Amino acid sequence: MRTYDDSFSGEKIYPGKGKLYVRGDSKIFRFQNGKTESLFLQRKNPRRIAWTVLFRRQHKKGISEEVAKKRTRRTVKHQRAIVGASLDVIKERRSQRPEARSAARAAAIKEGKEKRAAAESKKKAEKAKSAAAGARGNVNKVSKQGAKGAAPKVQARTR
Repeated sequence: MRTYDDSFSGEKIYPGKGKLYVRGDSKIFRFQNGKTESLFLQRKNPRRIAWTVLFRRQHKKGISEEVAKKRTRRTVKHQRAIVGASLDVIKERRSQRPEARSAARAAAIKEGKEKRAAAESKKKAEKAKSAAAGARGNVNKVSKQGAKGAAPKVQARTR
């Protein structure tokens, strides 16, 4: 037995019942009775008429007994260690007082600056040492090309 759905209300139309309406663009509409046809021709919106299937579906009517309410999961926060710091260290730092924390930070910054200054002074000393050696007469300078294995430049002898 073939049944059709009402184009307006969405209810079933059984054989031998209803009306068929064909619009000018050859689109077919089926109506259960004159009531749904009349409302369709008045261009009423079936989502705003309380007894239609579309309204009931939109407003979630009559489906509460079929589908149980879904439970929402609460997110659980976890603390994880970061590379270079274990979880114990992180917790300890978090529980520190702000003054102690800032003092430790200042000490770490100061230590880093001292290291950098020492490295820089060492570099300057090495540079000065090499410059003094060059001034003494060590003319064994090698160009970049020479270091790569290029043939040495031939000195002009006519002058």
